[in-house]
Amino acid sequence: MDKRRYFIKKIANALLTVILVASFNFALFRIIPGDPARVLLPRGKTDQRAIAQARHTFHLDKPMWQQFVYYWKDTVTGKFGMSFAQKRPVTQVVGEAIWPTVLLVGTGTIFATIIGIITGVFAGWRRSGAFDVTTTNLGMILYSMPTFWFGLIMIMIFSTKLRWFPSGRLNEAGVNLQGWSAFTAAVHHLILPAFCFGIAYVGEYHLIVRSSLTGVIKEDFVLTARAKGLSDSAVLWRHTVPNAMLPSVTLVMMNIGFVMSGAILTETVFNWPGLGLLSYTSMFQLDYPVMQAVFLLASVAVILANLLADLMYYYLDPRVHA
Repeated sequence: MDKRRYFIKKIANALLTVILVASFNFALFRIIPGDPARVLLPRGKTDQRAIAQARHTFHLDKPMWQQFVYYWKDTVTGKFGMSFAQKRPVTQVVGEAIWPTVLLVGTGTIFATIIGIITGVFAGWRRSGAFDVTTTNLGMILYSMPTFWFGLIMIMIFSTKLRWFPSGRLNEAGVNLQGWSAFTAAVHHLILPAFCFGIAYVGEYHLIVRSSLTGVIKEDFVLTARAKGLSDSAVLWRHTVPNAMLPSVTLVMMNIGFVMSGAILTETVFNWPGLGLLSYTSMFQLDYPVMQAVFLLASVAVILANLLADLMYYYLDPRVHA
C-alpha cells in the first residue's frame, strides 16, 4: 500500500474515532442515577430555589441537546467547563492530577515492559525448561491477581508490619519539602504503588512475548539462520526477537496510552492523587465535567497511541506495504 494513502487512512480513522468517543462521552455519565444539583448543596432539606439556581449555573436546566452544544463548545475550546464539586475550572482540576498519574503509571509501565519482555524472551527461547515453567506459571498468577487485593497485602507487609514504605499519598501530609529531600520523599512514596501497578503487567508482557517467540522459532527463516552456522545469540537477537516483538508493539503502545487514564484501583488503594483517584471521587460526586474530561483525555491518549503503533507497523512489518 502507498505510504501516503496508508498514513492518511489511519489518521482519518483516528479522528473519526475521537469524534465518536467524544460524543459518547457526553451521554455516558448522564445515565448515572442522581441529581448533581443536590450533590452540590449541603445535605439535608434544601430550598428548591437553591437547587434551581445550581442547575441553572451549570446549564443542567437546559434541554439535553443544548447541554450537548455547551459540551462540544467547551471541548473544542479546551475549557471543559467548571467542576461541579470543586467550583474550579476542570482544566485546573485535571491538570493537577496528570503529573502524579504520569509518574506512577509511567514508572510502573517501564518496569513491567523491561522485566516482562526480557523474561518472556528467555522463557520462549528455552521453552519447557525450568526457567520457562517457573516464570510462565508465575506470570499467569501475576496477570490474574486482583490489583486491589495485592495492593492491600503489600501495604500490610511493607507499610504496617515492616514500615519500609509509606502506605500511600505522593508526600507526607502537612510537610513542605524542597529540592533533593522532596525528590527522595517522592521516590520513597512511589516505589510501593508503582510496583503494585506494574507487577500485573509483567505477567502480561511475559505471556505475550513468550507465545510470540515460540511461534517465530518454528519459522523457516530461523532454521535457515541456524543452517548458516550463526550462534544462538545471533539467531535470537538478530532474527527471532525482532519478528516476535511485532505483537508486543501494539500492547506496549496501548499501555502507554493508558498512562493518561490512570490506575483507578492502585490510586484508590494508595490514595494517590492522580487521574484514577480523581475519576473515582468524581463519580460519587456526580461531577460530570471532570468525569468527561478524564474519560476524553484517556480515550484520546489510547487512540493516539494506537495510531502511532499503526504507523510504526508500516516500517516494522513489510507485509503492511507489500
